[in-house]
Amino acid sequence: MADGEWGRFLDNILVVKFGGSYATTPDLLRWLKAIEDSSLPVVIVPGGGPFAEAVRRYQPRIGFNDATAHEMAMLAMEQFGLALVGLGSRLVRASDDAGITAALARGDIPVWMPRPMALAAPEIAQDWSVTSDSLAAWLAGHIPGARLCLIKQIDLPDDSTLAALAGAEIVDEAFAKVLSEATELFVAGPADLPAAGIMLSEGTPPGRRIGRAPSPAPDAAASG
Repeated sequence: MADGEWGRFLDNILVVKFGGSYATTPDLLRWLKAIEDSSLPVVIVPGGGPFAEAVRRYQPRIGFNDATAHEMAMLAMEQFGLALVGLGSRLVRASDDAGITAALARGDIPVWMPRPMALAAPEIAQDWSVTSDSLAAWLAGHIPGARLCLIKQIDLPDDSTLAALAGAEIVDEAFAKVLSEATELFVAGPADLPAAGIMLSEGTPPGRRIGRAPSPAPDAAASG
């Protein structure tokens, strides 16, 4: 979709990757309420949660290949996404640019069903190096001016960097390569939940802004 077709949403959309690990926790509905309080135009990318874990568990037992597992894991994301739509009051499913922008224009919150767009994108690897985190990063890079917020079940230090996230396997193997240099990244955890609704209602992403690289070490000669 051309930039002009995103219209008034340019530079304002927040892509929220909602971790499937929240699927069976008491915080699921609290996060949903916070997201629905947002004054920002929000697009939700659902994680795979227990549905994706079933794919991982049964792949070695059944023997299907990684490309098949990749598509099945996206179906798992769509299952969790449908559950979110069923729980929310402003949430609707959307599988392409037209569906996303139409939902935003109505004041709804689109929940991305990734298979049609992701399978048509040759730059997205079809294996376990790509999970819902990288798919969210890809979508944020696809939407002009979008920011990305990953909702995780871990609280990060304020000085967290992209390299640290990758090194600690908080994001998947492909994430750092898929994330656009132009995409501003935030990561929110359980400690951010109490204030998340207020922040989103005021137009601010919750969580910590993630730097791209560690600060350079001081020059020894200069400091001497």
